Order: sequence, then structure tokens, then C-alpha cells
Amino acid sequence: MSLRFTALIYVLLIATPVFLYLKPIVLRFTSEADYLRRRNVWFVLTATGFLSPSFWLFALVAAPLLFWGGRKDSNPVAFYLMLMQVIPDTPVQIPTVGINELFALNLYRLLSFFVLIPAAVRLRRATEHPAVREFTTTDWLVLGFGALQLFLYVPPDLPNHQILHNSATNIIRQALLFYVDVYVLYYVVSRYCSTRQAVVDAMASFFVACAVLAPLAVFESVRHWLLYLNISVAWDVPVWGSNYLLRAHALRAQVTAGHSIALGYLLAVALGFWLHLSARVPRRVPRIAITTLLVSGLVVTYARGPWLAAVVIYVLFTALRPHAFTKAFQATIGALLVTWGISFTAVGERIFNSLPFIGAAAESESAVYRQRLAARAWQLFQEHPLFGDQLAVQKMEDLRQGEGIIDLVNTYAQVALFYGIVGLALFITPVLVVFFGAVRQAKRLQSQDPDFSSLGNTLAACEFGTLVFIATASLNAANTNLFYILLGLTVAFVRMARAIPTTVRAAEEQMLQQS
Repeated sequence: MSLRFTALIYVLLIATPVFLYLKPIVLRFTSEADYLRRRNVWFVLTATGFLSPSFWLFALVAAPLLFWGGRKDSNPVAFYLMLMQVIPDTPVQIPTVGINELFALNLYRLLSFFVLIPAAVRLRRATEHPAVREFTTTDWLVLGFGALQLFLYVPPDLPNHQILHNSATNIIRQALLFYVDVYVLYYVVSRYCSTRQAVVDAMASFFVACAVLAPLAVFESVRHWLLYLNISVAWDVPVWGSNYLLRAHALRAQVTAGHSIALGYLLAVALGFWLHLSARVPRRVPRIAITTLLVSGLVVTYARGPWLAAVVIYVLFTALRPHAFTKAFQATIGALLVTWGISFTAVGERIFNSLPFIGAAAESESAVYRQRLAARAWQLFQEHPLFGDQLAVQKMEDLRQGEGIIDLVNTYAQVALFYGIVGLALFITPVLVVFFGAVRQAKRLQSQDPDFSSLGNTLAACEFGTLVFIATASLNAANTNLFYILLGLTVAFVRMARAIPTTVRAAEEQMLQQS
């Protein structure tokens, strides 16, 4: 208890000044009442998480608080995003009588049951949301991938290598969990964010949550102490990846994300959101300070996939803006100067040693493992290209790591192995559809509404960065949530942009610029 209490004190000492510093900035995008409510609930749930002896006591406090906050908040999506990572993913099985198991409960599902599902019910009853009952191509593709996962059952990878067979009970369980974990999240985000203000508010709320995690991540790496691991230990919940991972002799921070890679992805997207939000912050010092904060948190994850995703998001956002060549050149020069300065520090040496192909990690076991995995995955995919091989894991036993898992570090390979070309198409097509839709609409509105166009460019850049990121990592709980949150936000932007007619004058200016 004393160790958890000490960790809580450090968390509060670090988070409190960050919330205070961000308040005047965030109030440009969010009402003060909503911001204070979200912040206060964040503090209460953080303290409860560290002080509770079990998950169930935490849930007893969290459930009514989340239900109340979700109803009071003007934007339950933003409320969800502020609290999505307040504690780590700690799945606990619901006690049952008469059956082996029901399903596990964690913070994400508490948020779904007490924030998202009530919001979905209110949406269905509302008459002022014409798009609530309208189903788009993206909706059908998301549902199609969920249905395919029900039809093609992939047995869990159990420690004793036992192959569990599917059952009617398990199909019902999987359908329920797909709705709770994926579809209701995508549905509420894509429908509730029906105005520009709602989308920006949601982005700002997620940015604040990540801006608080960033200095905590720096603390973890510097002090070599995973603060939130104490919660999982106290609750006796084994969480995969929640151990002390090192790279180039540095601790890879993870805070509440469950893994350094997941934390890196969260911070990379937060940086992407900040690219748009910072344009409304007039003073240069806060813009530089907050960017430095987010980048510092991203650096101490020592996760190469999220680093690459962050670079891709920044480059693509810059390339999609007006006068892209000049701005891209200036950004490149600035990045080179910063990189040159960091290279003379101990942190710079660690970053260099973490880079593949050129650093000390070039010959690491991780790189060799990825090569072997890619070769084996391609071989198995060729044997079952259409609908995949649901027992593919059983044919990859020689790739099982010391942690007892076969780490499919490429989401595309994972989906293709288990669900084939059909599954891969259903999984990736929605992202491609909304990405190209956002780019097209942002370009159309560039001269007519530059701020709204910038919002579309931000979401498109984050979507493309996600496509790059999932080629280097598998999707865990935090990453999956953010994957569908981004999809929902981009769908909302495209829907709003299509409703804005291009004015004659703006169209003429656009034609002149193109000529």
C-alpha cells in the first residue's frame, strides 16, 4: 500500500501543474464546466485506482461517476477520451454461476456500458441528428469485419496449447463484445461529433489526456519506475507487456497504456491533433512548450513504430497544407537542427542505438524475429489466401517467445493470416475510404474555410500514420480503441464537409490556383 500511495503522490504532483497550465489553452476549444468536470473525474478515478485493493471496489466508484459525467457532459465522446487511459487495462473476469466464464470487465468496458451505450440510446431517440439512422459504406464494412470474425472462429492461444471449439454461447459472447468494444465506440463517435466544435472538443480532450501522460512517461524512464504497474500488482491482474522493457539500456515508459508501443501510438496521434489545435494558440511559448512535452513522452517510449508514425503524420499534414513545399522545407531544416542538437546528448545516443539498420538494434533479436515472422506468415497466407487459416498459430510454435506468446507484430499479417484477403479488405477499406474522402474534402474547402480544411488534413494525416503504424505492431486494447475513434472522427468530418457547398468565388479561386 505504501508503494502505491507513493506512486499516487508522484502522479498527482506531476499531473496537477499540467492540468493548470493547459486550462487556458483548452478553454479555447471546450467549455469551462466540461473541462473542470472531466479533470475532476480524472483525479477521482486516478486516486481510486491507486488506493482500491481490488478492481471491483474501483468499479463500484467508477460506474456511477462515469454515468453521471457522461450525462452531464455536453460531449460524451470528449468525456470518454479524457478518461480512456486514466488507469491501465486490467481485465477481471465477471463472477458467474453455472457457466465457465462470462467475459472480462475493464475500464474500457465500464466506459462503454456507462458512457457510450447511454449516449447511443440518447442519439437514437434524438430527432435533431439526421445522420443517426443513416448507414454509410464505412458502417457496413465495420459490421462486415465483425460478422466475419464471428463466422471464422480463431481459438485463443492458451498456455497448454489446447484448442477450444466454438459454441453458440461463445458466438453470443463475441457478438456482444464486438458491439461493446468496437461498434458502439465507432457509432457514437461518428454520430455524436456532428458539429465542428464537437470534433475539436473531442480532439482537445484526447490531447489533454496524453499531455498529462507525457511527463509521467518521462518520469518513469528517468526514475526507472513504472508507476501504474503497482495497480495491476495490487489487484493481482496479469497484464501482458506490463514489465520492465529496456532498449539501449533505457527503460521504455508505458504509464497507463500497457506497453510502450501503445503509449507511443497514443502520443503520436496526440501530436497530430496538436498540429491543428496549436494554430488557435496565439502565443509561441505555449506552442513550443507543449510540443516539446509530447515529443519528450514519445521519445522515452523508445518505440520505433510510433516514432515513424509521428514523422509520417507531421510530414503529410505539412504536405497537405497550402504552400506545402516552403513549409515542408522549413520544417525539414528545423527537424535536422533539433536532431543535430540532440545527437550530442545521452538521450540522442539512446535514440540512435534504438534505430533499426543503423543503430545498435540493427542486429537485435527483435529484427531477426520480425524477419522470420514475415517469412512464415507469407508462407501460411499462400496456403489459405481467401479466408485465412484460423489455426495458423499452431503452425508457428517455433516462433513462440520467452514470454510464452507468438508476437504477430504486423496487424496486416495478423488479419491476413486468420481472415485472408476478404478479412484484410473489410478491415482496411474503411480507413482508405475515409482517408481519401477527408483529403478530397479538405482540398475542396482549402480556400473557402482554411480552418475546417486544416481539421480534415489533421485527421487524414493521423489515419495515414495509423496505416503505417499497424504495419509495425499488433493492435492491443488501447490501439484498437484509438483506431476506431479516429475512423469515427474522420467519418464525421467527411459527412460535415460534404454538406458545405463550394461557393462560386471559392471555386473560381481554386481553379486559378490550379492553373
